[in-house]
Amino acid sequence: MVLETSRLTLRPPRLADAAAMLTFLGDADAQRHTLHFDGLRALRHHIAAHERHRRRIGCGPWLVIETATGRTIGWGGLYEDPFDRRWGIEVAYSFARAAWGKGYAGELVAFCLDHARDQLGLREVVAFSHADNAGSRRVLKRAGFAFERYLPDMDRNFYRRTL
Repeated sequence: MVLETSRLTLRPPRLADAAAMLTFLGDADAQRHTLHFDGLRALRHHIAAHERHRRRIGCGPWLVIETATGRTIGWGGLYEDPFDRRWGIEVAYSFARAAWGKGYAGELVAFCLDHARDQLGLREVVAFSHADNAGSRRVLKRAGFAFERYLPDMDRNFYRRTL
């Protein structure tokens, strides 16, 4: 299934996409506020786990492609973390440095919220942001997420959005 926003093309990632994804998900500095991967094997394992979970629950993170250029610029969307299911459906995103500051995260999150409500019938979505990630905090605030609490065991702020 391929979905589109005004500037983004979204589709489930394939294991063959791992090399393109590693260019940004393997950048430890760029990913300092979230998960990063040291190699293709770990990233492929992560992709496969999310895709198995997508088949079970109907959602998972998408490969994010800049429609105008066809370049892979991110990974994110709606999912229940297959490695930590206690939080429910969350929205999350990671973008290549070249995509930062262009409003893509906000566009993806807005699409995800509409999709969660209209296609998945969800009543709420959660999100996490590292306290030092000012950009991500702004994206979530603009999208209507409410800060609930700091989670010291995860070193993350926890947000919730009613749909």
